[in-house]
Amino acid sequence: MTSAASALTAPALVATPVAETSVSLRGLSKSFAKRRGWGQMIRQPFQREHIRALRDVTCDIVGGEFFGLLGPNGAGKTTLFKTLATLVTPDEGTAIVCGHDVRHAPADVRRVLAPVIADERSLNWRLSARENMRLYAALNGLRGRAALDRVDELLTLVELQEASERLVGAFSSGMKQRLLLARTLLASPRVLLLDEPTRSLDPISARSFRTFLRQEIAIRSGCTVLLATHSADEAFDLCDRVGVLHQGQLIAVGTTSELVSTVAEERYALWVKGDTRATLRDLAASQIAVVVGEPVDEPNGWVRIELDIPGGAESAADVVAALARADVRVARCERMALSLADLLERTLQRYRRESHV
Repeated sequence: MTSAASALTAPALVATPVAETSVSLRGLSKSFAKRRGWGQMIRQPFQREHIRALRDVTCDIVGGEFFGLLGPNGAGKTTLFKTLATLVTPDEGTAIVCGHDVRHAPADVRRVLAPVIADERSLNWRLSARENMRLYAALNGLRGRAALDRVDELLTLVELQEASERLVGAFSSGMKQRLLLARTLLASPRVLLLDEPTRSLDPISARSFRTFLRQEIAIRSGCTVLLATHSADEAFDLCDRVGVLHQGQLIAVGTTSELVSTVAEERYALWVKGDTRATLRDLAASQIAVVVGEPVDEPNGWVRIELDIPGGAESAADVVAALARADVRVARCERMALSLADLLERTLQRYRRESHV
């Protein structure tokens, strides 16, 4: 596991995990020709412009790991997934999936890796869940008792056994997502690619699906899962490690706690009553705590203030004690969670500072 300091270093300095590597990326790069209008094509028919979608991406992903890919739209997540799925050929570098090179052994890669296409329309809504599964089992070369047993096993795994005879058109979005996942598992892949799997689900269904992914897919099946997401819940609660992509570059790799502890100030919200001005000035002068933003009036005379308090819980306790000595009453003191947007923004800011870009 990388240390908190190295978690935000350029990918070339990311340590290789000790466990068996499932996906290995080395210097992976890909460019696409930039689209041009008819006028440009007529005036400059031989001019070519290219956009770098991936830039020297280097990373190792451990077998059985839940690895998240974070980044804004256009960061390169889809191109990386398409490269791993052998739909796009890299211009430079290598991508090895379970020992198979995506460039030189694409058929072998497709036998061990499967993208989960979150498109409900790819299911036949006029067939039952079991019939959909049997159809795709046949397409994967499964026949007879082996196919029936595998279908039963997977329907049970995704908790659709009792609904297996119902038409898929009557399924909820969450049930369809589970069926899509079960269909992908028919081929017994060792690596799964999930692209925003909960984007069409309501919050309750999304939480249930995340729990299912962690307990049933990652733990029971032993699959390595690469997850592209914009969801803070998926990034913080589901992934063992995450990688942050920016303009095709992998600018940080580590656990979410490592990234947060490295790029985020220790920010706390306090609900206080009393004159805090002198105490907070003294704390700021001693570099113990700094007020962020303007205080917010709360009911019954309480005021909510936000403080950056380096040093964690011990320093926060010292701040509360200092306020108490100044006869300031403190009703609550809570560490503020960092949003995914803040994490990405601060990670990028740190990368730019360290890279001088």
